[in-house]
Amino acid sequence: MTDRYAVVGNPVAHSKSPNIHAEFARQTGQDMAYERLLAPLDGFAETVDRFRTEGGKGLNVTVPFKEQAFAYAGNKTARAQAAGAINTLKFDETGVLGDNTDGAGLVRDLTTNLQLPLNGKRILLMGAGGAARGVIGPLLNEQPQTLVLANRTVDKAQLLANLFGQGIMASSYEALYGQRFDLVINATSASLQGELPPLPEGLLNPDALAYDMMYGAETPFMKWAKLQGAAKVSDGLGMLVEQAAESFFLWRAVRPDTRTVIHMLRAA
Repeated sequence: MTDRYAVVGNPVAHSKSPNIHAEFARQTGQDMAYERLLAPLDGFAETVDRFRTEGGKGLNVTVPFKEQAFAYAGNKTARAQAAGAINTLKFDETGVLGDNTDGAGLVRDLTTNLQLPLNGKRILLMGAGGAARGVIGPLLNEQPQTLVLANRTVDKAQLLANLFGQGIMASSYEALYGQRFDLVINATSASLQGELPPLPEGLLNPDALAYDMMYGAETPFMKWAKLQGAAKVSDGLGMLVEQAAESFFLWRAVRPDTRTVIHMLRAA
């Protein structure tokens, strides 16, 4: 029988995950189907239970259910524990395994697709919500020179930084004045509102990369970075595909070719 997978969220109709995983399956010869599951806001666990009962093998989890997925999973990977949220569930005879592939997807997009080694680099990560928390651990594993976490509410950034110990520093946006970075990552929700975080001028080193986790359109942050002279500016489409590839590997033990899928989505 064909193995069933899905992405669960609310809303979920916009998700590109079915297209991505269909291409991964075609590439690697995997007998699997992948669909969208719209869960009621108060019915995440019931929706997942039903999918498992019907023989489902795994789920990707999107907003607003990543924290509920964390509570649902009986077993969690180390990176899921660090992220405090889960975006991938795997079902088998041993139970439910939860993982968070966002950070691995971001790092692979940065280091492989965008060819920016992170070792020894100065990194600014903006935001102190779930998107930022999910990527801090994998970024620190790359051993940057410094990782600064900036947020409008510094106390929130400090609480998040404290979870990860050494190697990360919390900051206000005002305190960034005079500092320079090799990589600036926007993990805030500002782009969804068409807004720009209150960044001071002169943050970017001459060869800096500016990266917005949002994708689908040029964001105010990406426009700002170009005006600031960023050597390279990227949206988060590559991260989307790379985190999906991590999920696919967890489920199928096969690593797909992501570059062709990224090119396919960009062309579309």
